[in-house]
This record gives sequence, C-alpha cells and structure tokens, in this order.
Amino acid sequence: MTIRNIRTRSILLALGLLFGLSPTARAQGFITPYIGFNFGGDASCPEITGCEDKKLNFGASIGKMGKVLGVEEEFGYAKDFFGSAPGLESSVFTAMSNIMIVPDFGPVRPYVLAGVGLIKSHVDLTSLSVLTSNNNSFGWDVGGGVMVLFGGHAGVRGDLRYFHAFQDLELLGFTLENSKIDFGRVSAGLVLTF
Repeated sequence: MTIRNIRTRSILLALGLLFGLSPTARAQGFITPYIGFNFGGDASCPEITGCEDKKLNFGASIGKMGKVLGVEEEFGYAKDFFGSAPGLESSVFTAMSNIMIVPDFGPVRPYVLAGVGLIKSHVDLTSLSVLTSNNNSFGWDVGGGVMVLFGGHAGVRGDLRYFHAFQDLELLGFTLENSKIDFGRVSAGLVLTF
C-alpha cells in the first residue's frame, strides 16, 4: 500500500466519520425573525429598563443546532439608533457569525453564543445632504437566551446580546478616538425549525 493510498483512505475515513453521524445526532436548522430594542452604550436608551425613548429594531437569524453546539448567521437593523432629531437620520446594521452552545433539553433550548462580524453605522443629515457618514466596523457580539419549541417545527425565542466594534467610531466625517460603538440588544422572535 502506498502513502498516497493510506492518505486517501484516512481522509475518506475521517469524512465518513464526520458526515456519517447517526440520524439522532443530525443538526436541526432554524430561522428566527425577531423584534427588539437596543440599550446602553451608544444607543439612545441608556438602560434596559426605565427608558421612554425605545427604538424598535428588527432582524433575522438562520442557523443549525446539534445536541450541544450550533452556528448562526444574524442580521439586524436599528433605525434612529443614535436618537432622532429634525432632519437627522441614523441607523445601525449588524451582520454577525456566531458559535452557539445550545444543549438539547427537549423542547427547551437555553444557549450562549459569541461571534464576529460587521457593525455598520450610518448617519445622514438629510436637510443638508452634505454631511454623511458610513462607518463599516469589524466587531464582536456575545449573548444568550432560550428557545422554547412547540411541536415539531415552531417555537419562540428570547435573546439578550452585547455588541462592540473593534474600530473607533466615525460620525459626520470625524473620527471619535477611543469611542468604539457598543450597545446591548434585547429581542423576542418566532423560531421556525426544519
């Protein structure tokens, strides 16, 4: 037997073990549309409670979860993130790739997650149209929550996350040194599994 044959058989054996998992250990896919609000950090709401200026945000996540581990792609959008004023529009968009620890306790799936991705802030003074800022920052998020599944393919999800950019924030053409965008988000959503 040649070294090439041994390598080929080893690779095929490893792939067979990786993808040949029993049906009970197969990953379960999910899609979660959600609504929520941002708080703390740079958000217009300083705390999760007692805030009268809550701005709704929305988004969706898609992923897979196994018996213990999972992965998720999350997309979120918050209009008027920095607050609202006449002639001013501001928003924040997030796109995060997360690793989840999501143990299978039957219909209840508590989880923690962490990941990295894009945090994009946009500020536009619409009445003047000359001062515009588009800031793409590489950032991270960490959080957790619980999914409660009803029957085979639907459920609800509650989630709490913290986002933080690695780069300084740029607003209206000015870089604010040592001011990396950060905020928390609480959300609730529908879980559709497949």
